[in-house]
Amino acid sequence: MTDALWWPVLIAGAYLVGAIPFGYLVGRAKGIDIREHGSGNIGATNVRRVLGRGAGNVAFLLDVFKGAVPVLVAGGVMGTLGAHMMSTADAWGWLGVSVATVIGHVFPVYLNFKGGKGVATGLGSLAALWPAVTPAPLIALALWILTVKSTRYVSVASCVAAVSLPLSVVGLRLVGWGLPADASRVDHAIAGWPFVCVMLLLALLVVVRHTGNLKRVLRGEEPKIGASSRKTDQG
Repeated sequence: MTDALWWPVLIAGAYLVGAIPFGYLVGRAKGIDIREHGSGNIGATNVRRVLGRGAGNVAFLLDVFKGAVPVLVAGGVMGTLGAHMMSTADAWGWLGVSVATVIGHVFPVYLNFKGGKGVATGLGSLAALWPAVTPAPLIALALWILTVKSTRYVSVASCVAAVSLPLSVVGLRLVGWGLPADASRVDHAIAGWPFVCVMLLLALLVVVRHTGNLKRVLRGEEPKIGASSRKTDQG
């Protein structure tokens, strides 16, 4: 099988892995259907709100893990993992694997395409794009933590982190992150355009998925971390 045919197979596999509803499974392990509690969302935030910090952390880590593994496997199989420069076709293929894990989480085939917001899975899948993108989600995570601490709104923090992704990738390219000694800065910058495009799309997806939360923040109706809520839309 040629490389061009391998990428669609890896992308399909990434979707199926990303679609594994770990938040739902953690809830089932605790004897409840998480979709019938809190916001009804299967994401880690709703799991944390309903079942506590421990269960929420488990769901979060599993969502990060399922995002990272398909990307690492695909990168190892196709030779893009650790590569500072790659063809545009390979860049799009590898990015397709990363995006597929997030789409799987947001629209899981196993739960009638009703999933979470994709933040944790996106973090794992992007961090696994070593070295092309890895620092960007780590910067986003730092901003997420700072925003949560300052505002106590998970939704606001998620959107801030998402918007930082394309900006971070552009900044990293401009300063020469991952630039091989024998490569030109111009070629390096041009090679990064697929990554910037996908970061923009993922940021848009996260913001759109949190539109309802942001509206409630403006109305003063969005619960903060540590507050209980009858009905929210997080995860």
